[in-house]
Amino acid sequence: MGLDELLELEHRGWQSLCEGTGGDFYGQLMTENGVMVLAHGQVFRRQDVIDSLSEAPPWRTYEITEERMIPLSESSAALVYLGRAYREGAEPAFTALMSSVYARRGTEWALAVYQQTPVPE
Repeated sequence: MGLDELLELEHRGWQSLCEGTGGDFYGQLMTENGVMVLAHGQVFRRQDVIDSLSEAPPWRTYEITEERMIPLSESSAALVYLGRAYREGAEPAFTALMSSVYARRGTEWALAVYQQTPVPE
Protein backbone atom coordinates (compact mmCIF):
# COMPACT_ATOMS: atom_id res chain seq x y z
CA MET A 1 0.00 0.00 0.00
CA GLY A 2 1.47 3.31 -1.00
CA LEU A 3 0.79 6.94 -1.58
CA ASP A 4 1.61 6.60 -5.29
CA GLU A 5 -1.06 3.91 -5.80
CA LEU A 6 -3.80 5.99 -4.21
CA LEU A 7 -2.69 9.18 -5.94
CA GLU A 8 -2.86 7.38 -9.28
CA LEU A 9 -6.48 6.46 -8.56
CA GLU A 10 -7.31 10.06 -7.61
CA HIS A 11 -5.69 11.34 -10.82
CA ARG A 12 -7.59 8.77 -12.88
CA GLY A 13 -10.80 9.91 -11.18
CA TRP A 14 -10.15 13.58 -11.88
CA GLN A 15 -9.15 12.78 -15.47
CA SER A 16 -12.48 10.97 -15.90
CA LEU A 17 -14.25 14.08 -14.56
CA CYS A 18 -12.40 16.19 -17.16
CA GLU A 19 -13.33 13.71 -19.94
CA GLY A 20 -16.98 13.41 -18.90
CA THR A 21 -16.68 9.71 -17.99
CA GLY A 22 -16.84 10.10 -14.20
CA GLY A 23 -20.07 8.14 -13.80
CA ASP A 24 -18.52 5.05 -15.38
CA PHE A 25 -15.21 5.42 -13.54
CA TYR A 26 -16.66 5.92 -10.07
CA GLY A 27 -19.34 3.31 -10.70
CA GLN A 28 -16.54 0.77 -11.03
CA LEU A 29 -14.25 2.22 -8.34
CA MET A 30 -16.74 2.64 -5.49
CA THR A 31 -17.71 -0.08 -3.07
CA GLU A 32 -21.35 -1.18 -3.26
CA ASN A 33 -22.21 0.82 -0.11
CA GLY A 34 -19.72 3.65 -0.77
CA VAL A 35 -20.70 7.29 -0.35
CA MET A 36 -19.54 10.75 -1.36
CA VAL A 37 -20.05 13.59 1.13
CA LEU A 38 -20.17 16.64 -1.09
CA ALA A 39 -19.45 20.32 -0.49
CA HIS A 40 -23.05 21.37 -1.06
CA GLY A 41 -24.15 19.34 1.98
CA GLN A 42 -25.43 16.15 0.38
CA VAL A 43 -24.40 12.53 0.80
CA PHE A 44 -24.56 10.58 -2.45
CA ARG A 45 -24.73 6.80 -2.51
CA ARG A 46 -22.94 4.96 -5.32
CA GLN A 47 -25.92 5.06 -7.70
CA ASP A 48 -26.47 8.78 -6.97
CA VAL A 49 -22.82 9.39 -7.89
CA ILE A 50 -23.15 7.46 -11.15
CA ASP A 51 -26.34 9.33 -12.08
CA SER A 52 -25.09 12.81 -11.18
CA LEU A 53 -21.66 12.44 -12.81
CA SER A 54 -23.21 11.14 -16.01
CA GLU A 55 -24.96 14.54 -16.31
CA ALA A 56 -22.23 16.81 -14.87
CA PRO A 57 -20.33 19.27 -17.07
CA PRO A 58 -16.66 18.32 -17.38
CA TRP A 59 -13.86 20.09 -15.55
CA ARG A 60 -11.29 21.81 -17.74
CA THR A 61 -8.32 20.93 -15.49
CA TYR A 62 -7.43 20.17 -11.87
CA GLU A 63 -4.53 20.19 -9.39
CA ILE A 64 -3.76 17.92 -6.44
CA THR A 65 -1.33 19.29 -3.82
CA GLU A 66 -0.41 18.74 -0.17
CA GLU A 67 -1.26 15.05 -0.50
CA ARG A 68 -0.70 12.61 2.34
CA MET A 69 -1.73 9.06 3.08
CA ILE A 70 -2.99 7.78 6.42
CA PRO A 71 -2.78 3.98 6.74
CA LEU A 72 -5.87 2.66 8.56
CA SER A 73 -5.22 -1.08 8.45
CA GLU A 74 -3.45 -3.64 6.27
CA SER A 75 -6.29 -3.35 3.76
CA SER A 76 -7.43 0.28 4.03
CA ALA A 77 -6.04 3.78 3.88
CA ALA A 78 -7.15 7.40 3.58
CA LEU A 79 -5.74 9.92 1.15
CA VAL A 80 -6.05 13.61 2.09
CA TYR A 81 -5.16 16.48 -0.24
CA LEU A 82 -5.95 19.98 -1.42
CA GLY A 83 -7.81 19.84 -4.71
CA ARG A 84 -8.35 22.71 -7.08
CA ALA A 85 -10.54 22.23 -10.16
CA TYR A 86 -11.35 24.65 -12.96
CA ARG A 87 -14.30 24.80 -15.34
CA GLU A 88 -14.38 26.92 -18.49
CA GLY A 89 -14.44 30.61 -17.62
CA ALA A 90 -14.10 30.25 -13.83
CA GLU A 91 -10.74 30.75 -12.09
CA PRO A 92 -10.71 28.72 -9.84
CA ALA A 93 -14.10 27.10 -9.91
CA PHE A 94 -13.62 24.91 -6.85
CA THR A 95 -11.01 24.60 -4.07
CA ALA A 96 -11.45 22.07 -1.27
CA LEU A 97 -9.70 19.79 1.14
CA MET A 98 -10.56 16.31 -0.02
CA SER A 99 -10.29 12.90 1.57
CA SER A 100 -10.78 9.48 0.05
CA VAL A 101 -10.95 6.30 2.10
CA TYR A 102 -9.96 3.20 0.16
CA ALA A 103 -10.39 -0.47 1.05
CA ARG A 104 -8.92 -3.49 -0.69
CA ARG A 105 -11.39 -5.45 -2.79
CA GLY A 106 -9.37 -8.50 -3.74
CA THR A 107 -6.18 -7.12 -5.27
CA GLU A 108 -7.73 -3.77 -6.25
CA TRP A 109 -8.49 -0.63 -4.27
CA ALA A 110 -12.14 0.43 -3.93
CA LEU A 111 -13.39 3.85 -2.86
CA ALA A 112 -15.52 3.58 0.29
CA VAL A 113 -15.87 7.24 1.34
CA TYR A 114 -15.00 10.52 -0.37
CA GLN A 115 -15.49 13.91 1.29
CA GLN A 116 -15.06 17.54 0.22
CA THR A 117 -14.56 20.49 2.57
CA PRO A 118 -14.51 23.81 0.65
CA VAL A 119 -11.67 26.22 1.33
CA PRO A 120 -12.81 29.85 1.36
CA GLU A 121 -11.04 32.06 -1.19
